[in-house]
Amino acid sequence: MNKIKGKAEKLEAELLRVDQLYHFEREIKSQGYQIIAGTDEAGRGPIAGPVVAASVVLPEGLFLKDLNDSKKVSPGKREKLYDEIIEKCLCFGIKVIDNDEIDRINILQSSCLAMKLAIEGMDILPDFVLVDGLKNKLLTIPQLPLVKGDSKSASIAAASILAKVYRDRIMDEYDKLYPEYGFATHKGYPTKKHIQAVKDYGVLKIHRKTFTPISILL
Repeated sequence: MNKIKGKAEKLEAELLRVDQLYHFEREIKSQGYQIIAGTDEAGRGPIAGPVVAASVVLPEGLFLKDLNDSKKVSPGKREKLYDEIIEKCLCFGIKVIDNDEIDRINILQSSCLAMKLAIEGMDILPDFVLVDGLKNKLLTIPQLPLVKGDSKSASIAAASILAKVYRDRIMDEYDKLYPEYGFATHKGYPTKKHIQAVKDYGVLKIHRKTFTPISILL
């Protein structure tokens, strides 16, 4: 009996936590906006691979168990949430900007561009966007930037899950092509193992040539 009560209490607490993530969506809707998207990116920090942005429009109040900033969700739960978000969202968009473009226009501009194109690629164009981090100057749609928005907004959290999982899958494929570099483990981030592999085996075409230490090793 106590176990059943404990499970019920945990579920109630999770329902309340996820409901609170819709605070900004409800606030924006009260101002007259109808289609509110959240957008986020994954992959600003790595020295290899692309940056990936996603945008999501969720049905009002949709309960997604364990929805949170992707960095706070285990890989297994992220995969489950990825499928559930795609199945239940009103629309979504994902955009990949490769390492060559990142080197050409820099990572900040690449992240902003990826978000913009992810939003524009959705079947339904939103009339308001909740943006993770700072203001995205490339967007012409009204927006609200939220620092650490992926832990404050359901829509941004959902976008962070899509972007993270999509990018991780890309890096897993690179791991198959270049197994000695360990991309499946570090996903392109500058770990000691990754940097040592670059020293041992060389710089790959997927490395960001303008990023330290790649620029130094070249």
